[in-house]
Amino acid sequence: MECRVGCGACCIVISISSPIPGMPDGKPAGVRCIHLTHDNKCMLFGKPERPPVCNALRPSKEMCGDDFEYAARYLSYMEEATKP
Repeated sequence: MECRVGCGACCIVISISSPIPGMPDGKPAGVRCIHLTHDNKCMLFGKPERPPVCNALRPSKEMCGDDFEYAARYLSYMEEATKP
């Protein structure tokens, strides 16, 4: 499955604990990544400075569903379920 153009749920909903360019402490859950454009495209996609966790996350029907709202709910559930 390919990312749904303009979704960006994973760049907003989930936390990223590793440093991101411009976000040295990572990104808290629910905070929009500063590298997400106004139309929800990642400006770091394909670049070496993109965090490994972002490179490892692959879209799937289970995670993404058919729309942003589904993806946001699913990712919120996963974020909460994996809190230490």
